[in-house]
Amino acid sequence: MRFYQICVAAAICALTSLCVPALAAPQRVVSTFLCTDEYVFRLVPRGRIVALSYEAVDRKPVVSTIADAAKGMPVIRPSTETVLQLKPDLVVMYAGTNPRLHLSLSHLGVPVLDVPWANSVAEVRTVTKMLGDKLGAPDRAAALLAEMDKKIAAVRVGAPRPPVRTILYEPQGYATVQGVTEEVMQLAGLVNAAPAAKLTRAGQLPVEAVIAAAPELLVLGGEERSGSARAYTVLHHPAFKALAGRTHMEFAKLTPLLCPGPWSLDSAETLVKLGRAARALAPVPGRTY
Repeated sequence: MRFYQICVAAAICALTSLCVPALAAPQRVVSTFLCTDEYVFRLVPRGRIVALSYEAVDRKPVVSTIADAAKGMPVIRPSTETVLQLKPDLVVMYAGTNPRLHLSLSHLGVPVLDVPWANSVAEVRTVTKMLGDKLGAPDRAAALLAEMDKKIAAVRVGAPRPPVRTILYEPQGYATVQGVTEEVMQLAGLVNAAPAAKLTRAGQLPVEAVIAAAPELLVLGGEERSGSARAYTVLHHPAFKALAGRTHMEFAKLTPLLCPGPWSLDSAETLVKLGRAARALAPVPGRTY
């Protein structure tokens, strides 16, 4: 009888995960990059976060969606020395970033978790679930994805149709759109109107090309009073007056799109509102510019 019970137990273990010991959640987590900060802050309890990168709370300029919420948390400019002093049991890095640090930590036996870049909403789901498992936070990961799905459903209902021809214009004239940003635009009822042939190798679009494209919507990245740095002057170029009456132009903070993640859908609602405002300026049928 005893032998029979042992055999049954062994069979159950082989067919289920009941006999597989649960991996202990890391207790001292360090994040070394803005886009991993975004995930770690949302998935790991504060008491288990030893440090985030300084970019998480940087305000010159604000590049983080958690700049306010993470205020007061320990932050570092990642180096081998600063990370080792924190005695982490897991360092979370974006794959391909800071290769010297990655190599040093690996050689010293410090556990490193490489996070792949998500190029689509589907990949955001995969990355979020993976991190939920690795960080001992599957429930938090599931909640993030459930909230993302709610936003997607709401955006689809309000998105203008047909799609609004749009250019996202960033400081320095950057206008490249791809990956999750492009998918969020599509969900919000927008279509990228930046002419690919006019983009520089760096992804910048000359003001003349913006005017020639005559988009229905021109989203100027950042705040209207975003500073006097030369990078922002192009957003205030007087030549944009030529688009008055046919292009809806508006400044908008699209920080959630800087790092792909469930939070990226926070920008979708803003884009829907801008798209609907642009549609109100829709040209008279048959008119050409």
